[in-house]
Amino acid sequence: MKSRYDVVVIGGGHAGTEAAAASARLGCETLLLTPDLARLGQMSCNPAIGGVAKGVVAREVDALGGAMGRATDSARIHFRMLNRSKGPAVWGPRAQCDRGLYPRGVRQVLDELGKLDLFQELVTDLRIGGEGDFEVVTRGDLRFSAQAVVVTTGTFLRGKIHVGGGGGISGGRAGEAPSVELAEALEEAGLEAARFKTGTPPRIDGRTVDFQKVKVQEGHGEDFRFSLYTREAIPEQRSCWVTWTGEGLRTVVKENLERSALYGGEISGRGPRYCPSIEDKIVRFPDSPRHQVFLEPEGLETQELYVNGLSTSLPADVQLDFLRTIPGLEEVVMTKVGYAIEYDYFPPHQLSRSLEVKQIPGLFFAGQINGTTGYEEAAGQGVMAGANAALRAQGRDPFVLDRDQAYIGVLIDDLVTKGVDEPYRLFTSRAEFRLLLRQDNAGRRLGPVAKEVGLLTDQQEEALQNRLNQEDGIRVWFSETALAPAAVNPLLEEAEAGPIKEPVRARELLKRPGVHASALAKAGEAPFCTEELEDALTAVEVEVKYAGYVTRESDRASRLREQAGFILPPGLPFMEFITLSYEAREKLDRIQPGTLAQAGRIPGVSPADLQNLMMEVRRWRGKVGAEEESAEEE
Repeated sequence: MKSRYDVVVIGGGHAGTEAAAASARLGCETLLLTPDLARLGQMSCNPAIGGVAKGVVAREVDALGGAMGRATDSARIHFRMLNRSKGPAVWGPRAQCDRGLYPRGVRQVLDELGKLDLFQELVTDLRIGGEGDFEVVTRGDLRFSAQAVVVTTGTFLRGKIHVGGGGGISGGRAGEAPSVELAEALEEAGLEAARFKTGTPPRIDGRTVDFQKVKVQEGHGEDFRFSLYTREAIPEQRSCWVTWTGEGLRTVVKENLERSALYGGEISGRGPRYCPSIEDKIVRFPDSPRHQVFLEPEGLETQELYVNGLSTSLPADVQLDFLRTIPGLEEVVMTKVGYAIEYDYFPPHQLSRSLEVKQIPGLFFAGQINGTTGYEEAAGQGVMAGANAALRAQGRDPFVLDRDQAYIGVLIDDLVTKGVDEPYRLFTSRAEFRLLLRQDNAGRRLGPVAKEVGLLTDQQEEALQNRLNQEDGIRVWFSETALAPAAVNPLLEEAEAGPIKEPVRARELLKRPGVHASALAKAGEAPFCTEELEDALTAVEVEVKYAGYVTRESDRASRLREQAGFILPPGLPFMEFITLSYEAREKLDRIQPGTLAQAGRIPGVSPADLQNLMMEVRRWRGKVGAEEESAEEE
């Protein structure tokens, strides 16, 4: 451990570990500071990675060289591909993980990075000198200087835990102290702070569940991997179960609503609309007779179950009462209480698209400090903030992903352009180019970009090239191989696609509804019929079946990129542009967009405002240019 580093990362959650790893992979001397090294990559809430949209982000983080995909594979004990009945643009891989194995997987990845030091300490102060001059101070008065700093504090900034009334208990996570001094230091630096809240459900002893009364949910048996670069061994698999709340739970919650920290007035921060507490569900959906509850395993070496769907801030006795109204849980033993947690975040309009704080060059924020929720959203921000902190330290240009390149690009652009009024969560509906941004093509989309920036290790670069070569070989096979009627008519009949009478190229057969690439490859005895290449087959299938749609979406993305080519210089006096509406001027001045396209995504900026903005910018450029010429003559 040294006293000076290129980059210091504060916080060791999903954002912090990815930020530190990205910085180290880029060759910067990096230090990660966290209160507890045993909790690196801790799954504070549900021990699951992925889902709809989130699964794509997890694969994008992996494609950029991150730890999340590899750690997930090494800890996965239940897997499902969500939305399989719908189009591939919305497929979402989701893995239930062993809560103990996942952090170990993250630690293994970090320990392999030679440029990364880890140190266990709580940060209490951040002192900001000139550009590239930061001093990080710990509780034990250790001091580390750095050219760039990434803050990834999760729910720890002035965190307060609520179980029932009573004002709450200070804490950043159950059993861990909050970070108060750092929050104060950031505010003293002139940054705007606000409050959000989130929550967790109770945990239960699986040995006290009557599994005859709940529905089993088996995982999908396929040999899926989140990681493109490293093939980890998959652990033993476990089942999940589904049950439902009923009138009994509704009655218990209604009778004790005033004892909830949320409805008793103890919590002021706004929570995630799409992950409401059970109190919220009962109040907001009074006509809904029941709510789904998932019983999910916490790990291979424990019988503890996570009760997904019952986040709450009610007192412990009420939690046990409502649990025992649920079919299968009549005699259940509760092992941990659910709780709500309130914490500071810093509204992300204060950031540029590189996740750098606009008014403090060299300072980057990632994760829940930016008003997001979810492991995957945090990891996506972490890898980008860590990369850009390293690039800043190296004097290189920032690395920014556009909305047509990655869900991570959508996430960050939404944050800095639109801001947040509730904890931000990714959905497929937030992306304009869903058909381009699929889970199966994350490696092809982002691997070459990551390689160019320098985010991949030598081993990852080699694995990427092998994978791209394999995919290219599959494309060639489908384009050049003709399949005989005897080989494919049985599967065509099964797909109700009509038989063929003479050999037809596999690519043409693949265009037929109900005919899949893997089936054609097997019928043609292709050399790549392995589970390891199932992803590549899926990617080829989507490209062929949806070729017209993909082309149109790519063309639309190109047109938007042309609009993005109209650069808005930094420091524009937006409030002086009187041809724009006052609302547009206020929001443009607050967010300071870098391009016309980004300006157009700001709520309240109309198409007429954009036309006038172009005119005003041209006029401003002419005025500035004339003033500079006049100054030179003098």
